[in-house]
Amino acid sequence: MTLRWPWVTAVLALTLILAAAAALLIGVAATSPEVVWNIRAPRIAMAVIVGAGLAVAGALMQGSLGNPLADPALVGVSGGAALGTVAAVALGGAFNTGFASLAACLGAASAVVVVVGVSIRDSRPEVVTLLLAGVAVTAFTTAALAVLVSMSDVAGARSVTFWTTGSLALATWVGVLSVAPFAVIGLALAATTPRSLDALSLGDRAAQAVGVDVAGVRYRALSAVVLLVAAGVATVGIIAFVGLLVPHAVRALVGPQHGRLLVLSALAGALLVLAADTLARVVANPVEIPIGAVTALIGAPAFFVLLRRTRARQGGWS
Repeated sequence: MTLRWPWVTAVLALTLILAAAAALLIGVAATSPEVVWNIRAPRIAMAVIVGAGLAVAGALMQGSLGNPLADPALVGVSGGAALGTVAAVALGGAFNTGFASLAACLGAASAVVVVVGVSIRDSRPEVVTLLLAGVAVTAFTTAALAVLVSMSDVAGARSVTFWTTGSLALATWVGVLSVAPFAVIGLALAATTPRSLDALSLGDRAAQAVGVDVAGVRYRALSAVVLLVAAGVATVGIIAFVGLLVPHAVRALVGPQHGRLLVLSALAGALLVLAADTLARVVANPVEIPIGAVTALIGAPAFFVLLRRTRARQGGWS
């Protein structure tokens, strides 16, 4: 049973506003105007941008590839973006900059080309092959990151290690402004795809029969994924399972129509990352838990459930 999507939109938007207000007031430091504006406010803005981007990227991957288990982190796209970002930092750049975001785009695009190219069959990537290719790409990027970290000084190595597990501790207004253009362009590209993705859900031939440029819509969707994932990873590192869980939860509430799905995924993704960041800041005070650890604790069990359901729905994998 699905709910009326305007009501769901209103509830999510109101909850997001309340969560942002709570995040402004909750924290270790005293709630002074300087702390609120210079530390907590940019952190909240970054959480909203990153969460919305990752959730929309997951919905786009699942819709364009016809794979319910597609997620930027699981198929190696986030790992590619992380490698590009760290390489840019090693060359003299810094996190939360446009240069780092460009490098993240290059890394994410390379991962998309490899993973989709390896797993494609009969014009669509296979579920198992896509996941295995993602495992291989993730293993490669993890090894490359380890090499780069080992070549860094102690302080730099610690900073990179904490960043790769997901952290908004480095969020600033400069960082927000540097990644916002990538997120805006990615969301604009995503806004051109809903009707085509709805047709694509019926199969490539059915979509072509109603005039959909199948290759073109996949190119636009995956280009948006690259921009959205790069914007997130370049600023906060790898946050897994947001792109997997949020679209599935939204579909369960309002159905599979992509116009609704993308809008509500953006709101729900922003809410999830903001809530995870607030929890990470206060649950182990004064130590800050990585956001990626919080989302993984929720997402890993849910992934196993989705994996079993997908396998049962497709009659098993040989």
